[in-house]
Amino acid sequence: MKLSVIGCGYLGAVHAAAMASLGHEVVGIDVDEAKIALLASGQTPFFEPGLPEILTTALASGRLSFTTDIAAAADAEVHFIAVGTPQRKDAAGADLTYVDASVTSLLPHLAPGSLVVGKSTVPVGTAQRLADLIAPTGARLAWNPEFLREGFAVKDTVEPDRLVYGVDPRTDTEDTAVLDAVYATAIAAGTPRIVTGYATAELVKVAANSFLATKISFINAMAEIAETTGADVTQLADAIGYDNRIGRRFLNAGVGFGGGCLPKDIRAFTARAEELGRGESVAFLKHVDEINLRRRQHVVDLAVNSFDDHIHDHRIAVLGLAFKPDSDDTRDSPALDVAVRLTGLGADVIAYDPEAIPNARRAHPQLHYADTLDDALTGAETVVILTEWAQFRNLDPTETATRVARPVIIDGRNTLDPTAWHNAGWTYHGMGR
Repeated sequence: MKLSVIGCGYLGAVHAAAMASLGHEVVGIDVDEAKIALLASGQTPFFEPGLPEILTTALASGRLSFTTDIAAAADAEVHFIAVGTPQRKDAAGADLTYVDASVTSLLPHLAPGSLVVGKSTVPVGTAQRLADLIAPTGARLAWNPEFLREGFAVKDTVEPDRLVYGVDPRTDTEDTAVLDAVYATAIAAGTPRIVTGYATAELVKVAANSFLATKISFINAMAEIAETTGADVTQLADAIGYDNRIGRRFLNAGVGFGGGCLPKDIRAFTARAEELGRGESVAFLKHVDEINLRRRQHVVDLAVNSFDDHIHDHRIAVLGLAFKPDSDDTRDSPALDVAVRLTGLGADVIAYDPEAIPNARRAHPQLHYADTLDDALTGAETVVILTEWAQFRNLDPTETATRVARPVIIDGRNTLDPTAWHNAGWTYHGMGR
């Protein structure tokens, strides 16, 4: 099929390349000339494992192209809207500027019978508004939320764990058939498919992210209790995780969640619920957000306490700046936030991340960044692990002790073996351990 993807950021670039790898003819469109030039040359504007390979292959096949000209979408049968919906600068709600602009710019190029498919995360009610806007062109609208995990985005696009189609009940059979053709490979592999209305499709993504955020903040709240009582939150998570009703995944206590989805999505969901007069239904999400932010300060407090409250000019190695491993995304990153807070208190912070330093430096040029892991560790008086990259998880405690000035480590992700580090002479601080 002929597809257009409007918006070539993280979601759009992955979706365009993945769809082309499945045999579709795809044009990716974005107003950012520099981004389009990079993608057209086979380079990615962000780090995502597996994306460079499918991008290069798709470009070489001739099935994938990129442009800044929205008119290039005119021949497409299906148009995917994959632009960002960041948090508004003046409020907690979602900023729909890019969604509205992309649909408005697409209107003159829509053909009767074509299908516009929203993938962006939007407040419930947005799809119906856009469907009404599109209707005079004879095109139709569907909503197909994305469920990508950074670091696994290519796999999650090519082999999704579920497909959700939000369609107009008057054209649901026709629209479902079109989307089934787009996702024919996944459908053939037995991927579960849920066909529903617009509102449910819009709520699926924010509900899923809200649940995951709640689960993470729950175990972090338990970590706070564990730290007070002398319990071990990791063993606690193991014990309750055996209950099939609870499950072990996302029960890892640490410095909290971040990134471009969970924080802004739970805030936007709360704001939209209040607009709908149902703020009390998701009022708990404000506490989820508060717990999450509190864990960042807890790591800062541990670092300060490790110097008996005299942190000024003491050298601290911060390992990790991305909000998660296998990503260079520093949006609302707990790791970067902790590094900034420690620097603000006068510590001599030297930060290292294998992929995220360029993004971190653009946002916070005042921080000191190490070129290598060894540079960050050398002479450090406290080491703080904030992103669970494999090279941090696999550090040898005995060898690492020879590089630092003082063997004190704060394991902000509970990724290390406390006994091994204690036995190697380290003072170890975990989260709720």
